[in-house]
Amino acid sequence: MRVILKETIDTLGIVGTECTVAPGYARNYLFPQGKAIAATPQNRKVIEQARAKFDLQIAKEKKLAQEMAEKVKDIKCTIKAKVFEEVRLYGSVTSHDIKAALDAQEVFIERRSILLAEPIKEAGEYKVPVRLYKDVEPEITVTVEPEEKTD
Repeated sequence: MRVILKETIDTLGIVGTECTVAPGYARNYLFPQGKAIAATPQNRKVIEQARAKFDLQIAKEKKLAQEMAEKVKDIKCTIKAKVFEEVRLYGSVTSHDIKAALDAQEVFIERRSILLAEPIKEAGEYKVPVRLYKDVEPEITVTVEPEEKTD
């Protein structure tokens, strides 16, 4: 089913674009939430008339993302984890752990925006990209340190 997005959706596209989605997804989620409209000739004309408004919204969203990127790129996040053999972790550090550490620093980023290719399994310092907008991906520094042993 062809729909025209009324909001930017990470997995589909930016506002004003036309894309193909499953009919159930459109009917049960996009239409009731007001995130999209059916791609009919009438709706295409309405969207073309509102194109300037969408372009302004896109520019505003991108500017906000770039401002956030300037703040985020200097963030250093430290996570304590249990280790054996000095560097290997018992478990692993995932995007959930990174989000929790960022939340503790009052930096609120969606978990799915943290682009961790695979879980971190060794202590050390890592650069992890964060997608704030389509082409705005600053890197944060994540340091995994051994947890202090209490005997």
